[in-house]
Amino acid sequence: MLKQDIARPWLDHSALLDPAPMPLETGIKRLDDGSLMVAVRTDLQGCKGRMIDWWFTFFETTQHIKWWHPVDHVEHRGWDANWKRGQSYYGATIRAVESLAEIPPIPACLKFHNPASIFGEKTVGKAMADDCVSAIVAARIGFGEEAELDSQGDPLDGQMLHVARDTPFGCVLRSRFILGMSNDDPTYPTDEMGLALIRHCYTEFTFLSRFLPSLYYGEKANDEEIALPW
Repeated sequence: MLKQDIARPWLDHSALLDPAPMPLETGIKRLDDGSLMVAVRTDLQGCKGRMIDWWFTFFETTQHIKWWHPVDHVEHRGWDANWKRGQSYYGATIRAVESLAEIPPIPACLKFHNPASIFGEKTVGKAMADDCVSAIVAARIGFGEEAELDSQGDPLDGQMLHVARDTPFGCVLRSRFILGMSNDDPTYPTDEMGLALIRHCYTEFTFLSRFLPSLYYGEKANDEEIALPW
């Protein structure tokens, strides 16, 4: 269902590239236009940013996303032809069904973007070189069986960013969601939806960190140096 030619521009998310504490690390904030910002900070033990980036080139089945969140993730409905297994997810669209904690399952549509198109190639390169960032996952998001899309296939409802920074214990993941960008209903999205999304996001990435390192090294066929526990 097409509503407009182009999705709204990306908000200024540049503060996510700075390791300094932010006023809102985990919580919700109602923006001036009525949309809802949801912020989540998750510490991922033993998991590095490059592993998170690789994960988005790997998972492709309902079983895979249930590893990610055994309760909330219901069905993987597939990637489009732009997804290249083990290579790239930029420009690819995924459809899935998932719930948000106590909120019942709903279809979701996400189209992923190259972070350089959002922050600028030089800015991303410098953040990576300075070890301020180790991975950025960016997508436009929509919900419902007939999620509203623009003429480029971008969902209109919101924006999603996952920004990782490697640490001695693994990595810190800062997640940001903007919900309700295409909606004129002042009752949507509700604060309860935002709080449920915090729980969902924190839980799914905590689950992911528990198995991703072993999966990453195993699937990569040991082509990286691995620190053995003994």
